[in-house]
Amino acid sequence: MVSIPILAGSALLIVILASSIRVVRQYERAVIFRLGKIKKERGPGLFPLIPLVDKMVRVDMRVRELDVPKQTVISKDNVTLEVDAVIYYKVMDASRAIIEVEDFEAATLLLAQTTLRDILGQNELDTILSDRDDLNKRIKEILDSTTGPWGMHVVMVTMRDVSLPENMLRAIARQAEAEREKRARIILAEGEYQASKMMNQAADMYEDKPSALKLREYQTLTEIAKEKNLIVVSTGSDDGHRNSDLPLFMGLARAAVSNK
Repeated sequence: MVSIPILAGSALLIVILASSIRVVRQYERAVIFRLGKIKKERGPGLFPLIPLVDKMVRVDMRVRELDVPKQTVISKDNVTLEVDAVIYYKVMDASRAIIEVEDFEAATLLLAQTTLRDILGQNELDTILSDRDDLNKRIKEILDSTTGPWGMHVVMVTMRDVSLPENMLRAIARQAEAEREKRARIILAEGEYQASKMMNQAADMYEDKPSALKLREYQTLTEIAKEKNLIVVSTGSDDGHRNSDLPLFMGLARAAVSNK
């Protein structure tokens, strides 16, 4: 018959052996410390640990997002605005991410907040609103160069929202309206200028050829005659130089009779 101490010892040995087996997923890496010193980086898969000697730290190697809370920023032209951003990063070297910095995610978040305020504070409001892509690239480069020694890589930085004060929004709306009004007046002035040039050229042509002016007059009368409720009064002419007032008087007389 097996004694109780032997059973207890066997159970304890099984527990220790079971606890010494580790499984690391495909997207994870395990940093192994042996008696406080880093030994190797393992994974993915199954591997054993020496009980009470080895300690394992898991590191996620996938791309992760970091939400930067809204930061109050004063632009170069003294405009107060609130900006929040999203940072996408991944761990490239698990051992350095554990050894070089205490908490790489918290350190990256604080660094991102400081960098965001510094970069936006060096630019005017118009630049912040229109050149977001360039600012995102500058912030990414600074973060990537700083976090590189920590075994990390910043994949992308995106400013998600830029909030402006209400009075600044009204000022921008007035500016946009004035700009549209300016463009409309310029277009109208250009149209008037082109029309005046063409009318000047037409006047020169009519002056050289009076017959063309007479044909234009007939064409205009034809267009007016399409309206049945109008009376057309033409001055008429015996030739190209003498005008007769008789048709005018006759037209006025007809109009007076028809109005009675």
